[in-house]
This record gives sequence, structure tokens and C-alpha cells, in this order.
Amino acid sequence: MCQLLGMNCNVPTDVTFSFTGFAQRGGKTDHHSDGWGIAFFEDKGLRHFVDHLAAVDSPVAELIRRYPIKSKNVIAHIRKATQGVVSLQNCHPFVRELWGRYWVFAHNGDLKDFRPRLHSHFRPVGDTDSEHAFCWIMQELAKSHASVPSISELTLTLKELAAHICPRGTFNFLLSNG
Repeated sequence: MCQLLGMNCNVPTDVTFSFTGFAQRGGKTDHHSDGWGIAFFEDKGLRHFVDHLAAVDSPVAELIRRYPIKSKNVIAHIRKATQGVVSLQNCHPFVRELWGRYWVFAHNGDLKDFRPRLHSHFRPVGDTDSEHAFCWIMQELAKSHASVPSISELTLTLKELAAHICPRGTFNFLLSNG
């Protein structure tokens, strides 16, 4: 399964030290070599980098290791493909906009036969179970709340949505809007 790295700080912090060790798991110290990605929230903006190369071989990962981007919230993912081909569009984290904010999602696991109907503007670009689950979550959040809900309301809704997905397989995920 894939590997996740999340950072949440009270002051902007760079993740270069943690990412350097994490990236080694992408082909050098572990077998997760099917792509990688990282997202940094900066106020309402987002820096988002993905690559289909193994993190240890990626020039983009080398840039991240050398460039101390400061952020309060970071989500990183190293992919071990279980569904979907090794390609740029299948690399996590995935990004969508909802309620005027960027939402970032990365998943570690394998969901069997989870392809619920998507009928809003949230559609997968790639062909992974992870991106489909993320689009469904975004769709259901948009249906459940007209605007950004309180943390307690959002937590309850996400708990219900995750409970719907979990019976289909392993569903560990990171989700943030910064």
C-alpha cells in the first residue's frame, strides 16, 4: 500500500527534513516507486507537485528536498499502485475546489468495487479508486452543506462518509483545506 506524510503546525514550517527521509521510501529504502506528490497550503493558495517517477529518481522531488517551502499544512504521498496505471494523473495528492477553498486528499489502501455514481462537477481525471473516492466525498460534502461547515459538523459528515467507504477495503486518508 501507499505511504502518507502529513504535517500540521501552528507556524509556517518547512518539511525538507521529513520529506527527505520520506522520499527515500519511494524506491530506495522501500518499494513504493509508482509516483509521489506533495501539497503545501499557503494562506488560501496551494503549491502542488506530483511526479510519476519514483521519488528517489525524481528531479521534482530533488527540488522539494532543496527548497524549504514553509507551510502550516502539508500532505505528501508515495504511491504503490494497486489500481490504475503508473501515470501522472494517478499520482496523489489530488486537489479539488469546494466552497472557494482548495481541498487536498491522499489515500493509503485499496478499495474493491467502490465506484459510486458521480453526478456533480467532481470527476476523476485518472483511474484510481482513491481519486474516485475523493470525488465522491467532495460531491457528498457539497450536497450536505451549502457552505463551509463548522469543524464539528464537518467531522460528523466525514465520519459518516468514511463509514460508507471502509467496508470496501483499507481506507486510510489525509484530507485538508488548509
